[in-house]
Amino acid sequence: MSFQEYTLCDFTEVLASREAVPGGGGASALVAAVGMSLGNMVGSLTVGKKTYADVEDEVRTWMAQAESLRLDLLRGMDADAEAFLPLSKAYGIPKDDPSRPTVIEDALRAACAAPLTLMRQICRAIELLEGFAEKGSRIAISDAGVGAVCCKAALQGASLNIYINTKSMRDREYAADLERQADELLEEYTIRTDRIYETVLGKLR
Repeated sequence: MSFQEYTLCDFTEVLASREAVPGGGGASALVAAVGMSLGNMVGSLTVGKKTYADVEDEVRTWMAQAESLRLDLLRGMDADAEAFLPLSKAYGIPKDDPSRPTVIEDALRAACAAPLTLMRQICRAIELLEGFAEKGSRIAISDAGVGAVCCKAALQGASLNIYINTKSMRDREYAADLERQADELLEEYTIRTDRIYETVLGKLR
């Protein structure tokens, strides 16, 4: 059963359990989807209003992109689980098995691919939230800010799922490249989410 089909109560219950999945990656994907949904909420409260007629076409384009991205982010809950389970099994291979190091290394790479993809998706969500915060309905400006905060947390959370796995990689050059990619995304997009938050806060206080 896909995690997308779980109720929130069921998802958080299994998240709190000893089950291998879902974990931080799945939680990050869900939080990012919530953040993107808030962006579309701003869009929904913007289109059809005479005050925002001059930006309606642009906002509708963002909304379509945001809806597609919301679904991708939700699918990320399952993608993270599918990437992590082989690693969990790999660590169970007897230590005297000569295939163990190679199996673990391959599984570590796969376990990093999902959160890196998630990070890139979240960065796109942040770009859309910038637009919603700038041109969306003023009555929903706080929701754009909350969406940005959610996406910042999700971005940072996804990065941790990369760093915990690169730490164990034998191929240090490959690990360093993954870490560099994550570092660059964090450096740029945490600043951008902070800017959204400060802009929204400045309009509210």
